[in-house]
Amino acid sequence: MINLAMSLAILGAALAALLAGMGSAKAVGTVGEAANGLVSQDPGKFSKVLILQLLPGTQGLYGLLVAVLLLSKIGVIGGNPATLTTPQGFSYLLACLPMAIGGFFSAIHQGKVAVAGVGLVAKKPEESGKAVIMAAMVETYAILALLISILLIYNI
Repeated sequence: MINLAMSLAILGAALAALLAGMGSAKAVGTVGEAANGLVSQDPGKFSKVLILQLLPGTQGLYGLLVAVLLLSKIGVIGGNPATLTTPQGFSYLLACLPMAIGGFFSAIHQGKVAVAGVGLVAKKPEESGKAVIMAAMVETYAILALLISILLIYNI
């Protein structure tokens, strides 16, 4: 039976997956629009802008990872559901928020940096590595959010 505590924990898992995924979907779409514009003018630049489009998609994967780890830990996936207290359920909800919020915002901003990178590749294709590095720098904050959420989940 799902009680308040289990509902709070599941809500945390859902938020981690949904918000990080929404940010990634928005960002990947925005970069894809810019990349398609460039590739329509110069199809040879496809491989250079594909990496830029893929980068903001990782936050959605990180959010899904946090959700699966939590759901596995509390027994919703692959086991007997745990008996949680309301404070534990609330703690699990809070543990997922760094990935949910950090994933959402880092994906959006990584997408903006990647769109600017598509502009750089359009003008100077030999500088595509720099565009990827600049977009990847935003990833640092998604990774930090992922680590914080995992540490919190496994220390409750």
